[in-house]
Amino acid sequence: MATPNAGIPQSMSEALDQMWSRFQSEIGKRLDVLDAAVAALDAGRLTLEIQKEAHGAAHKLAGILGVFGLPRGTELARQSEHLLEKDVPAESVADLAAWVAELRRLVEGRTLRH
Repeated sequence: MATPNAGIPQSMSEALDQMWSRFQSEIGKRLDVLDAAVAALDAGRLTLEIQKEAHGAAHKLAGILGVFGLPRGTELARQSEHLLEKDVPAESVADLAAWVAELRRLVEGRTLRH
């Protein structure tokens, strides 16, 4: 007979770690979308489609990273989201690239800790 709590995490931290494992791939894909947008911007080939996809990826990252204890990630994703809402000025490409690189470091750092 199975125990009533079988399979239930022992703590909130364990529950978040299990959720992180499930969402990690999707988070990585969203970061890849942002990287592609930065590359397109840098090459002067950002299409409306790429921009919209990157805006959506940033929006979703902003919504979920704080849940996983990455409030700085939420902040960076929001900054990226706001920048991608309209035409991105050429002088902002470096900012976006830096934000996306920091986002990736934060996500990879959380992954390594768990």
